Amino acid sequence: MTSTQRYIQPKRIDKAVGGFVSWLARHGVSLVGAAELSVRGRKSGEWRRLPVNPLPYEGGPYLVSARGDSEWVRNMRAAGGGRLQVGSRTQEFTAVELPDAEKPVVLRAYLAKWGWQVSRYFDEVTADSTDAELLAAAPRHPVFRITVID
Repeated sequence: MTSTQRYIQPKRIDKAVGGFVSWLARHGVSLVGAAELSVRGRKSGEWRRLPVNPLPYEGGPYLVSARGDSEWVRNMRAAGGGRLQVGSRTQEFTAVELPDAEKPVVLRAYLAKWGWQVSRYFDEVTADSTDAELLAAAPRHPVFRITVID
């Protein structure tokens, strides 16, 4: 792992809340746009599930890893796609990771929408940060543009 690749481990309460939000999404209740992400494990090949906040934005939607180089990010890189589910609606998608130079506008939109929830993972960076500050934070936050498969 390089110095720009980091991962902030979830605390026990984060795992419990995440599990509950995932369960709600599977059962048709999306809290503030949350969905359940399923992606195949890069070693096991088994589906791994977790809640995410897909960002509807120009050219998107996008998935942003607030915690950094997480397991789902590494699995997504290997799998190249996955599934998003809310209730009985499941969308399969392909994913392309953005280069750091393209991330600032997406990170700004993400922080504008979910900064209240994820700000602790972005240090002092907010939706009001300069482009340079967002670009400096970009290597620590993988971003994927997803394309739904019809």
